[in-house]
Amino acid sequence: MGKHRVVVVGGGFGGLGVVRGLKRADVEVTLIDRTNHHLFQPLLYQVATALLPAGDIAPAFRAILRKQRNARVLLGEVTGFDTQKKLVDVDLADGTAHRVPYDTLVVAAGARDSYFGNDEWARHAPPMKTLEQAVDLRSRLLRAFEHAVTGDPKEWLSFAVIGAGPTGVELAGQLADLARRALKGQFREIDPRDLRITLLDGVPHVLPPFSEPLREHARKKLEQLGVTVMTGAMVESIDGHGLTTKDGDRVEARTIIWAAGVQASELSRKLAEATGAELDRKGKIIVSPVDCSVTPEIFAVGDMVNLNDLPGIAEPAIQEGHHVARVIRARLEGREHKPFKYLDLGTMATISPGDAVADIKKLRLTGVIGKVAWAVVHIAFLVGWRNRLAVLANWGWNIVTGRRTQSIILEPVEAIERR
Repeated sequence: MGKHRVVVVGGGFGGLGVVRGLKRADVEVTLIDRTNHHLFQPLLYQVATALLPAGDIAPAFRAILRKQRNARVLLGEVTGFDTQKKLVDVDLADGTAHRVPYDTLVVAAGARDSYFGNDEWARHAPPMKTLEQAVDLRSRLLRAFEHAVTGDPKEWLSFAVIGAGPTGVELAGQLADLARRALKGQFREIDPRDLRITLLDGVPHVLPPFSEPLREHARKKLEQLGVTVMTGAMVESIDGHGLTTKDGDRVEARTIIWAAGVQASELSRKLAEATGAELDRKGKIIVSPVDCSVTPEIFAVGDMVNLNDLPGIAEPAIQEGHHVARVIRARLEGREHKPFKYLDLGTMATISPGDAVADIKKLRLTGVIGKVAWAVVHIAFLVGWRNRLAVLANWGWNIVTGRRTQSIILEPVEAIERR
């Protein structure tokens, strides 16, 4: 009889945690993903704002797993599940269809953007969930500055970020720093007073998961950076020149970034249909709070699952992935396993190069101390020492000089192919 086959769908924090957690297990692990790289999403906005190169937060799976002999990688998109025959349907990158057999299946397909039923808004307010989207946004931002040199600067230097959670706050803060400090001296034709950055959300506060003092600190610092903060402002419509709120307020913005709602991956629904599991109102599959299982042979982890309403951030996904790996090892060895217990390490968000907020149990950190805590946690969660050192070097260079090393405009592949 062959080795126990574990198939992991998705190489995010949860999926990669399962694969690496089975490194010394007597199993065959197959990781399936539609990209060839892991993505450290918490720093994706720093790629979009020209602070970090894409490769520093996206190491290739084969490089990560080069020493794990029991793991292999398949590049392709999962399209469905046959739970009766224990098969995963995959459209491989070479255009062929394939069925991958499993004994144990772990689905960690993550989440996607939600426009709350207004998908047409994506045309004018693109999301930032993938590496390609972040690189494209970087080009759009830099191109706006170039257009401001020859066009109407008040038009081209108008930006809006929709969504005042950690991603939106971090994007707005980095955009303000990029415009006022990093590009200082490079665009002598531009008057910084023409810059307008608006951060808006329908919720009453920025950073809703944080305590009141930290929310107020973040809002105050953003306003000091020149960001106009509009809370309690629901978006009614979006066009090529700005947006309108349900209260009738008009925000002129040539560049709009969507950092608001998310919903579970489409694979969450497909897995629920294949197994008879329930979905919550956000489309997340409800898993066992004991071991993250959907059925005895199938587990699900990360942003696509509802496990005691844990937040959709990196830490729950990491802990769920590690736990599922322990459960699989225990089952194969005939041992009992402990139930899943989430260790809350707090929430953090950075505002500027020298300021961040951190809400860790009863400890509330701001300013430089908050920034150090934020940096330590993010460096610790990055995969690979080369990436950690490279990110630290880029941060240090930016703090000392104010400059960013990734200020190049790349055309989308579609634009190049049309030539």
